[in-house]
Amino acid sequence: MPFRVRYTGLISKYMDLLPISDDARVIGLGEGNTPLIRLTRIPRELGRDVDIYVKYEGLNPTGSFKDRGMTVAVTKAVDEGAKAIICASTGNTSASAAAYAARAGTTCFVLIPDGKIALGKLAQAVMHGARVIQIRGNFDDGMRLVKEVAEQSPVTIVNSINPYRLQGQKTAAFEIIEELGRAPDYHCLPVGNAGNITAHWIGYSEWAGGGDGPLTGACNFCDGRCRFASAIVDKRPRMVGYQAAGSAPFMRGGPVDDPETVATAIRIGHPQSWDQAHAVQRESDGWFDEVTDDEILAAQRMLANHEGVFCEPASAASLAGALRDIESGRIPGGSTVVCTLTGHGLKDPDTAIAQSGGAVETVDAELGAVRQAITAHL
Repeated sequence: MPFRVRYTGLISKYMDLLPISDDARVIGLGEGNTPLIRLTRIPRELGRDVDIYVKYEGLNPTGSFKDRGMTVAVTKAVDEGAKAIICASTGNTSASAAAYAARAGTTCFVLIPDGKIALGKLAQAVMHGARVIQIRGNFDDGMRLVKEVAEQSPVTIVNSINPYRLQGQKTAAFEIIEELGRAPDYHCLPVGNAGNITAHWIGYSEWAGGGDGPLTGACNFCDGRCRFASAIVDKRPRMVGYQAAGSAPFMRGGPVDDPETVATAIRIGHPQSWDQAHAVQRESDGWFDEVTDDEILAAQRMLANHEGVFCEPASAASLAGALRDIESGRIPGGSTVVCTLTGHGLKDPDTAIAQSGGAVETVDAELGAVRQAITAHL
């Protein structure tokens, strides 16, 4: 039996397509290589001739897509001699940054909004040894402060304004093409800070040879630091971004000062990648839209109940929006659609339990009571 090369992470796999020097110490946790799951029951119930896949990024080491970018950002920070890293976070970035900093043996500072972070994510940051600073403000306040601190202190920002974050996150597009043998017709994502939709477009564009738009030649979003892959696909998907209705600056035409949504990971009113995301929407002939909290939670429940995939609420925004656009015909029959699920459902168990009232039934510890409870559902 031939030996297989052990998978060690996306930097090792895509080294020649990432801005990492050959002698850099790679800070990795085996991230990437997440499953692309074809949905079966949901499309059948829709009665639409559409192939829907979910890219389950919740199976990255810290449970979210942030690990893709963080491995590259922290590897570069360590290679360049950074004394510490810092980020503002609604949760997933803090968990990822803390884990990779621990792996690197460097200090991580995290600014989180007061009372606006799921406990599962906060627990990760604390357990990984981050110095957590909770501010009386929202994510946008934290982002402003992180930028100000970085101007005066020897710390490296690892939010998505760090171009190396997007370089790592683009590899999700590579994996999708490798599995499908082509790009999907539509790629749907939740949009908060808007870095991930930008990163995916970079990845699709590189594998399509750069395309004909602003990403032709040197990539506008990484200052030409990446080397394009050989062209193996001749088309790119239409990129579709969905925001929570209470936190939808792309739909309001400007920043939202007090964003509010159950989907804490995209509760961001001042996206840092605003201009890049709009460029992606124009070049891909895609669109932005919004979904309500009720639609998000319904999609989260449907995905878990019908397909066995448990994602956090923000992730479900991509599926909620895609299902609505499939039903309306905006995404036409015969299409192949990929929805990014950005984080695992265990990131926010409180929200899941809160909407599952009555799921736990208590009976006496005797056979008759147990049999009666079971029979009622057969």
